[in-house]
Amino acid sequence: VQLQASGGGLVQPGGSLRLSCRDSRISGSVNTMAWYRRVPGKQRELVASITRGGNTNYADSVKGRFAISRDNAGNTVYLEMSSLKPEDTAVYYCWSTGTLGGSGYVDWGQGTLVTVSS
Repeated sequence: VQLQASGGGLVQPGGSLRLSCRDSRISGSVNTMAWYRRVPGKQRELVASITRGGNTNYADSVKGRFAISRDNAGNTVYLEMSSLKPEDTAVYYCWSTGTLGGSGYVDWGQGTLVTVSS
């Protein structure tokens, strides 16, 4: 498993949580990293993405509440989630793309469950 995500759990509405995900490939091979989420019965949706250069993109539903960041040296991406709402409850998946050995790759982490409930 190349992508290891952690940090999910149960949090009350209005609370905060931090997810992290490390891509174990060679440092420098990873380009864009992102977080997606899936609610049962719905399609997986992009939450936020960040390029190697630090350009970010967010879903409208999380703008102003979530912040994505990364540590390029450690191939690790973080998702700081605040002002959490029950509708943020989902399985969150880490996503990574890059080039290794001259070939491009796209990879998914195993998913981590975030439950927002009182």
